[in-house]
Amino acid sequence: MERKGTGMCRSIKVLRNTPLSATEGEARAAALQFVRKVSGYHRPPKAHAATFEAAVAEVSQATLKLLEGLGTHSP
Repeated sequence: MERKGTGMCRSIKVLRNTPLSATEGEARAAALQFVRKVSGYHRPPKAHAATFEAAVAEVSQATLKLLEGLGTHSP
């Protein structure tokens, strides 16, 4: 059963098959939205800031790795 309000952010844009490769900034923005949603923090308390930022960095790198592995089929 899905909890109310736990759906993915609809504002995260698709980064695959765009005319230009996704930038690190775009991957980080998507990662930040994801980590905010999953953690429930828009801004984490100081005690959790390092863990929050580490998660954003890891998700960002995983996003870039995923996009690189998928390649592109855009014209």
